[in-house]
Formats: sequence, C-alpha cells, structure tokens
Amino acid sequence: MKRPAIGAVVAGSALLLSGLSAQAVELPTTKTTKARVWVTTPDRAELLHERAPVAFGKGPSAQTTITVDPGTKYQSMDGFGASITDSSAAVLYRLTPAVRDQTMRSLFDRDQGIGVSFLRQVVGSSDFTAAPQHYTYDDVPAGQTDFPLRHFTISHDQAQILPLLRRAKQLNPSLKVMATPWSPPAWMKTGDSLVGGRLKDDPAIYNAYARYLVKFVKAYEAAGVPVDFLSVQNEPQHRKPSGYPGTDMPVRQQAAVIEQLGPLLRAYSPRTKILGYDHNWSTHPGDVNNTPPGEDPETDYPYQLLDSPASKWLAGTAYHCYSGNPSAQTALQQTFPDKGIWFTECSGSHGPNDTPAQIFRGTLTWHARTLMLGTTRNWSKSVVNWNIALDDKGGPYNGGCTTCTGLVTVQPDGSVSTDAEYYTIGHLSKFVRTGAVRIASTSYGTTGWNGQLMSSAFRNPDGSTALLVHNENDEPRTFAVAVGDQSFEYTLPGGAIGTFVWERSPKPLLTPVSLEGATASAVPAADAALAFDADGSTVWQSKAAQAAGQYVQADLGTAKQFRRIAIDSGGNAGDYARGWQVSTSFDGTTWRPLASGTGTGQLTNLDVKPTRARYVRISSTGTSDHWWTLADVRLYN
Repeated sequence: MKRPAIGAVVAGSALLLSGLSAQAVELPTTKTTKARVWVTTPDRAELLHERAPVAFGKGPSAQTTITVDPGTKYQSMDGFGASITDSSAAVLYRLTPAVRDQTMRSLFDRDQGIGVSFLRQVVGSSDFTAAPQHYTYDDVPAGQTDFPLRHFTISHDQAQILPLLRRAKQLNPSLKVMATPWSPPAWMKTGDSLVGGRLKDDPAIYNAYARYLVKFVKAYEAAGVPVDFLSVQNEPQHRKPSGYPGTDMPVRQQAAVIEQLGPLLRAYSPRTKILGYDHNWSTHPGDVNNTPPGEDPETDYPYQLLDSPASKWLAGTAYHCYSGNPSAQTALQQTFPDKGIWFTECSGSHGPNDTPAQIFRGTLTWHARTLMLGTTRNWSKSVVNWNIALDDKGGPYNGGCTTCTGLVTVQPDGSVSTDAEYYTIGHLSKFVRTGAVRIASTSYGTTGWNGQLMSSAFRNPDGSTALLVHNENDEPRTFAVAVGDQSFEYTLPGGAIGTFVWERSPKPLLTPVSLEGATASAVPAADAALAFDADGSTVWQSKAAQAAGQYVQADLGTAKQFRRIAIDSGGNAGDYARGWQVSTSFDGTTWRPLASGTGTGQLTNLDVKPTRARYVRISSTGTSDHWWTLADVRLYN
C-alpha cells in the first residue's frame, strides 16, 4: 500500500522530503501597474473595504517581501462557498422576498456581493434540518424495502432548497454544486435507522444505494441544478452521531459502493465526479475510540481508498477541518499526485460566554490562516464552509452542533447580518475565479499561528492575479510584494486580511528551476532544525546565534542549470546571514565556491554566470547574536 513520505532523520534534525520551491522572474511592464486592495479587519472597522490602489515601482524593498511567481503553477480552483442546508433554506424563507433576494445577491453576485462559487448540498437530512423528522428521498415504513426505488422523490427540496439553488445559479452561472448524503435510506442499513449503523453488507444493497445516488443526481439535473461532484457518505468514520443522520462506512463498503456508482454515473451523468472520504484531516480520537472491537480504525482511510480498485472512479478526496491540519492534504497529494483534493466542510463555532466581537475576531483569524490559506497552499481546489445561513440561535438544528455559525445570520427582526465566514470566503470567491490556478507566493505564517505574514496567490483565467495576505500578528505589519523586478510596499493592520488584484503580467524572463523531489540537510544538525513547509519551501533555523561554518546543503536530484539564486530569510527581521557563501558540487564531495557576500536583509537575489550542478550549499561566513533563518531557496534559469 502507498504511504505518505514520513521523513528522515539527519543527525538529529527532522527533514521532511518534499522539494524546494521555485520562483520565476518577470520582465518589467511598460507602464505603471497598480494593484487594487480590499481589506477586512478583526474589529470590523473595515469589511471587504476597497482602499486606494497601490502602484508597483521598480526595484526591491528592504521590507519583508512576498515574492509572487506566475510561472510556478499548482492546482486549479473549482470554487469557494458553503451549504444551503434545510435549515439555511428555512431561515432564508423567513425573510421578505425583497430581503431574501438582496441576501442572495450579497452571497452569489460577484459585483453586488461576494460571488459564492461552490455549494455542497445535503442529499436528504443532516443535523441542520428545520423539519422535526429526519428524511431521505426513499423512506418506507420500518421492516419494508424498496429495491426498485419506486418511492424515490425529491419533493421535500422543491419548496425551498431547489428554488434557492436555481436562483444562486442565475446569480453566478459558474457556480459548482457538490452533493453529499449523511445517511442512506434506513431500509438499506443495519438498525433500520438514519442515525448510526452501517450499510447492510449485501451486494444488492450496494447496488441499490448507487442507483439511489444516481437517481438523485438525475432528479436535481431535471430540476435545473446539475451536480458536479458527489461523495457517497459524509464523515464515514463518525460512528456515533448525536441524534442526527450518520453512517459508519468502512473503506471496503465505500469502495464497493463506488465501484457500483462509477459506471452508472459514466452512463447517466458523466459530468458528475466522485470524491472519496469526505472527512477530517486526521481520524478524530473519538472516532478511533468508537471503532468496533477487533476492527481496524482505518486512520489511513483515504490512502486505503485510493489504493483500492475503486480509485479508478475517483477524481480525488474531500477533507474537513475538525481534526488534524491541512498538511495532511499535501501528504496525500505527494502519494497520489494524479488525484485532486477538495476541502468541503468547516463550521465556525463559539463558546457559551464568547461575545460577538470575540466570535468574529477568533473565527476570522483562524479561518484566514487555516482555511483560506492553509487549505489552498496544501493543494485544495475548493474552500467550503458549512451553513450558508442560520438564525441568531445558530439553528434551527436537529441534533448535532448547537454552537455553529454561518456566513450570514437572519435576525429576529428580519434583518440579515454578515459573519466572519462571509468575509473569509468572500476574500476568495469575489476575486479568485472558477478555473483560476494557484501560483507560487512566498509565505512565512503557519496554520498554528506564528505571528508572521501568510499568503496565497492565484492567476485568473482572464490573466489577472489575486494575492491574499493575512497578517497573523496583532500589530500592524509592513511588507512588500514583488513580481519580477517590480514591487510595492503595504501595511496591514493586526489580524487583517488583504486581497490585492492586478491585471495581466508580462511573460517571465527567468523561469523557475523545478526542485520537486530535492532534499536538504543542515550542519551542524544538532544545533539546527530543517523542515519543509506544505508547498515545498524550506525553513531552516539555527537554534543558537549564527556562527561561521553553519550551512544548508540541497541535493537537486540531478544536475540542473541556473543563473540566479534567491536566498530568503523570511519574516523574522534581522535573521539573515551576516555573511554567506554559495558553493556547488556534482558529487557532494568536491565543492567549488560560486559566490560570496555580506547579508543586508531578508532577500538576496544572487545573479551568477550560467552554472550547472547537482548540489548547492549555502554557508554562513559571519557571526551574530541573531538566529540564521533560511525560509526559502529558489533557483532561476
């Protein structure tokens, strides 16, 4: 079975084997390029507020610099949004028609709102169901079955959910729809209940369930809502849901359903892609503890599924946020690079005594670093929250979460307020179009919070670039954004999110040297830590004051040619090498000095004569009471 790379130990230093990042350098434009700027602050002083544009100028900056490289490309994007659950539909229908349509425009229209571009819809009932009884689309009395699916109907959704979905697609024609069931019909399950249990271990049941899902897809298409993506079970390892539909679906059962479903979708709805797993970044400890005695908790569920024969029918894997962290997405992508990754659920939540200001600030900053940037920098093709709308009590709910928040809240007086998730999703969906491709940008923040600047950049189909930056620090941070030999400086308030958009960039003069699969080591290893961030950039930091003789050495895998090296110390001001030397080698034993110099700041772009080498060593030749941080190394040719 394939497994993720778990790293190697090099003389006491952790080394995750994922490749160094590469950047491109662009020609200067012939006229001044300006970036438009939108900002949201945790104190709500600015909410997707458009500030004055900022102009690129020629030359580098002494500020911490985010380098954007349109020439290094990652995943394409399918969209950003949430779910119009039964509860969301119910609260939206409490509004007057005029206010409801205004709310829909604020959600789905890109000009008048945030342009939500992805919806994950529940197939049947979930914990966010306004009706008193949970339901599916083929419910029959206990003890009966319906293998021909004669009782199948989506009539429940025709009153509120489907009209809202059709309106959403009118407002945003590029909107993509995913469908996910919380439970098969009870007659297909052990226990004859929507809450808990498993599918009956019977090939006829697997076939019936596959036909049920295809019937749903066709019914929705006939109702004007084509389904682009489909998973077969929400959170298949959540074995004991609290009073709402859920199903324990081991890998073998999910694979069996997918093998039935794949050929049917290919025949009847070829546009619909199947996504596997649809659960957390890591198996929740509670799910492990609830594993039936003697059974495997399947903590490597997505790996097993993608290693199974069912993999041929899968476009990729879907993830949720309630356990683990986004780096799990990159580990899976490295093991199965031909499969996509989608992030499909995370709900904002709050404690019983949190004030509205605390809820907004905490949700905005956590979602910014973990979802907006953490998932996209870890290969996700979508960012999707849970409920798109709830009432002021966080409902109506029917079991499950009692502290969840939505993108918008319908107030008792019939007004609608926007929540933090409206802005975190909006900073993506309003500016990053369907079909955009994520491009390289240096980023120094972490999903665990380190007070630095975090970024993610995208090239839209029209050629424009959208750069998202989050200042994790509570204090304002001034930084620069560089594209080729142009840059601008900007200051973001503490905790703020900024989106910068500029028009088409020229073609690059220098192209990135791919360092995928490269490895690196640090000396002295006992005094330093070396690791790679999620999308491949190095982070090496001496644990003591820098001293002459410390170095980082990269093995490029094969001999490669380059004529520029970017040495980037990251966001910690002052942690650059006071003196440095770059050496190269073909065999890792015999070294030739290439260049040397004195460090003056975060970013050193070293232009050299065309050089070919397999090994590159960057050594510290100076001393200082500062640490030496090497946050990113890039080669250009």
